[in-house]
Amino acid sequence: MRSVKKSELITVAGVLLILIIGISLAYQYTQPPKKLKIYNPADLNPALVDISKRDVTQMHRIADFALTNQNGSIISQKNFEGKIYVADFFFTTCQSICPIMTGQMSQIYDQFKENSDVMLLSHTVMPEVDSVPVLAKYAQKHKADALKWMFVTGDKKQLYELARKSYFAVLSEGTGDEHDFIHTENFILIDKEKRIRGFYDGTSEEDVDRLIEEIEILLAEYDE
Repeated sequence: MRSVKKSELITVAGVLLILIIGISLAYQYTQPPKKLKIYNPADLNPALVDISKRDVTQMHRIADFALTNQNGSIISQKNFEGKIYVADFFFTTCQSICPIMTGQMSQIYDQFKENSDVMLLSHTVMPEVDSVPVLAKYAQKHKADALKWMFVTGDKKQLYELARKSYFAVLSEGTGDEHDFIHTENFILIDKEKRIRGFYDGTSEEDVDRLIEEIEILLAEYDE
């Protein structure tokens, strides 16, 4: 019986390897592209959702708003038409989670700096402290272009209602009065239709890496 030569074994192994790679690539290309979930109030932890919205199963959108950015300009949903954006809530004098969150937002800013379809929106939770000049100085410190990354202030009740009833960013209940205060590490990914597509821990490098990946996935959805 003829013995199998080493060169023949190498050839067979090479053919098998090519077949395996080919099958793997074919599988990848035949799979539908990954799409992100669209979140509605009924999908979320009820503790995050205002009681008036807990049974909403579809068509949730971020409510319109009128806020003031670091340049003193009034901004609204019109500024975000046709844009994907990441929203968060912070205050400039925070010494705990906010510096970490702002650092992570800076990473997202740098990653998508050249992509005009991606924006960032940071809402102050202390509008009585974070005036336009204060926000302008803070934005300058973090080298944020206001056309790309907006730091906004405005009526406290409106800011807090957005956090609780639109973005579902906080667990606590309240009315946005002078005694109310919210503090959250959540980043929220919003698509071009004002829908929520993801929640992320803004103090977690792993979660922010996932957010960056999912922004890419969301961008790809609009390229199909």
